[in-house]
Amino acid sequence: MRIRISWPAGRLHATLEDTPTTRALEKALPVSAAAHVWGEEVYFDAGFSVPREADAQQVVEPGTVAFWTDGDALALPYGPTPISRGDECRLASPCNLLGALDGDPRLLATIREGDPVRVEAAD
Repeated sequence: MRIRISWPAGRLHATLEDTPTTRALEKALPVSAAAHVWGEEVYFDAGFSVPREADAQQVVEPGTVAFWTDGDALALPYGPTPISRGDECRLASPCNLLGALDGDPRLLATIREGDPVRVEAAD
């Protein structure tokens, strides 16, 4: 599945794997929410809840599309967060992995706290 993530200063596409969380996201689309910025991670309310999956991870690659089960939010890390060790992308807690951004994850740096973010299915 492919999604488009857009905000006032830009947009990115992502390719998602077939997981229980991806299927829940697909049913919830389109999703619109205000962005939160935590270090070099953007996260926002996804409008649904799912349990943590067995392969959830806390340290991920930049550009990973993750679902933070503790906050019912999509998490998009592109660099270190306040709890990272070195240059790693360390999420607040283990998150379900959905897939990865197709473009340069550093574009997420243009998202500001409170910016409207929209996630929709990409054609």
